Amino acid sequence: MGTIFTLFMVLIMIASILLIIMVMAQNPKGGGLSGTFGGTSSAQFGVQRTNDFMEKATWTLGAIIVLLILLSVVLTAKPSTAFKQTAPARQEAPAPQTAPGTNNSVTMPIPAPATAPADK
Repeated sequence: MGTIFTLFMVLIMIASILLIIMVMAQNPKGGGLSGTFGGTSSAQFGVQRTNDFMEKATWTLGAIIVLLILLSVVLTAKPSTAFKQTAPARQEAPAPQTAPGTNNSVTMPIPAPATAPADK
């Protein structure tokens, strides 16, 4: 595999791990990491901003992963031909070339001797 493919795979793994951490830190009922910083009420100062940041970071990391996957497919794909031959074409030996009007015994058959009809 190429170096660019390895680079894309490492970046995708890092973004995936960060996305897992962001999702695990959120709590759908208002707790999680945002509840740790400001209590359970989202009306307190700073908690709503933490929720917004976590949600935006989650969507951004998801978009980054999709973008990296698409870029890795486009940039590392090997072009293929539509009509790929599986077996090589059969090659025939070229016909021997002789000059016209020559009687070469290699390329021209030897005529059979003519026999005269027997008179009885």
